[in-house]
Amino acid sequence: MLSYLKPGDGSITRLSGQDVIAVYSIPPQGSDDYSILYVVKAPDSQQDAPPYIFKSSMGTKLPQAFIDDFQPPDNASWPARQSPGQTIPNLHIVVSIGSGTGQALAVCQKMLKPMLKHVCSPSEENYALHVTTSETTITDLTQNTFLPQANQGIAQTIILLSGDGGIVDIINAILSSERKPTYLKPTIALLPLGTGNALANSANINNDNTMGLRTLLQGTSKDLPLFRVTFSPGTRLLTNHQQDSQPLHQEASLPVTYGAVVCSWGLHASLVAESDTPSYRKFGADRFQMAAKDLLSPPDGSAPHPYHGRLSVLRKTPDSTEDHWHEVDRDAHGYVLATLVNQLEKGFTISPLSTPLDPQLRLIHFGPLSGQAAMEIMTQAYQGGQHVHDDRVGYEAIEGLRVTFTEAEARFRK
Repeated sequence: MLSYLKPGDGSITRLSGQDVIAVYSIPPQGSDDYSILYVVKAPDSQQDAPPYIFKSSMGTKLPQAFIDDFQPPDNASWPARQSPGQTIPNLHIVVSIGSGTGQALAVCQKMLKPMLKHVCSPSEENYALHVTTSETTITDLTQNTFLPQANQGIAQTIILLSGDGGIVDIINAILSSERKPTYLKPTIALLPLGTGNALANSANINNDNTMGLRTLLQGTSKDLPLFRVTFSPGTRLLTNHQQDSQPLHQEASLPVTYGAVVCSWGLHASLVAESDTPSYRKFGADRFQMAAKDLLSPPDGSAPHPYHGRLSVLRKTPDSTEDHWHEVDRDAHGYVLATLVNQLEKGFTISPLSTPLDPQLRLIHFGPLSGQAAMEIMTQAYQGGQHVHDDRVGYEAIEGLRVTFTEAEARFRK
């Protein structure tokens, strides 16, 4: 917390550390003057308005502890570097207007762009702004702009105002295409504007009120762990709120996709699919709980659907160089989720042993249960991940997962 006198009326203003983006010294070197970048609550409460807006102030003789906490470290990934002689911008801003509750464009206008004016030199302000117009915009951008530049060895920073889906779109567009020996991985800075924001919450990007701006200026780039999913022939990707479908990328004649968050079947997969409609999405993260209630307490009073199939787990074997497959001893399931992240949404700790950008895949699963019993387990996940201590729940580190469907209805094979 920083308190300072407001010029003019002499009133005291308090600035919470949760609101501070960064502190920069103002030239000349050795001066006691600093520029403080921070956010304040926005006065507009409309649904698509940003919750905060960008502000800056000048401070003199700031407490050293405050400077130490908020001055970007020497190894910070910002600023984005422009290659010598390069005319095409290597800083890209991607605004996914369909993510979450539709705040991405407002956050860009009221928070990101004003901040960039403070931290970019005139030459560095040469960034490219991309606003999505369809659910394939990010994929198209990656294939037509980001990947060709990466294949030329050009360093790129992509500021992505999106949810987890935007990251996954970029990953799949890159990994489903040819990468040349000169390929240079782009750096993605995520401003979490999605519904669950599992990656941001699990990587501690969402631990303050700056909506990712502090991490953008102060963070260092790290590799993002991924997993690959192979499907049986004929599998298709559902699009347009499940109204349409398209073929998946193929490797060795089999459909393949890549992920960075979760691979699930059962209750979680169904509630994500069922809630993927405009009528549900307007409720933000609450849409998951609303869909879960409908799935756990069907209107006809029946029990939740048991998901039929065989589940096998690839485990590391102690004192052996080989991993071995083990089949789970049941032919019906309630919840099956393999994950690389700690939280699926803020406060919902699905995998308490997972750490930020942890490459270890972990499995959470349980069999068919009553709606009340399943809700009890899900509630424990909101209590710091206590569900993993429930005897009904399986929780372990795995090297792979195999699901063989025996479901007759397509709705329950998603």
